[in-house]
Amino acid sequence: MNINKHSKKCLHDGFTLIELMITVAIIGILVSIAYPSYQSSIMKSRRVDAQGALMGFANAMERYYTVNNSYPSAGTTGIYAPSSPVDGSTPYYQLSIAIPIAGGYQLQAVPIGAQATDQCGTLTLDQTGLRGFNGAGMTSVDCW
Repeated sequence: MNINKHSKKCLHDGFTLIELMITVAIIGILVSIAYPSYQSSIMKSRRVDAQGALMGFANAMERYYTVNNSYPSAGTTGIYAPSSPVDGSTPYYQLSIAIPIAGGYQLQAVPIGAQATDQCGTLTLDQTGLRGFNGAGMTSVDCW
């Protein structure tokens, strides 16, 4: 009995095109779910950084008041970084004194660049510690 050994042997080395297409489709579905969540997390972390910058700016305003017995009234007047993050990397929020008031102030962080589409919009903080934002449909819990 002389049977050709190679005639009955089925060689299956590698993947078929269908298997490869199914794998690519699954990866595409996973990425389409994960990427928006990732982008949302990045925007939230930038917003938290801006909140910290506003708090630091408010502290600088109070130090300025202690020395000069008045609050500065325009821009950041050199007492604090003009943008957030304050380390000088790519800015995502522009910091300024929005409303100078006698005996007080309102600071604002305006989203710019990649952060400009942030749903919370402009973040504000005044001399009493009152926090605000101008994003439609958002809550204080979401934005602060």
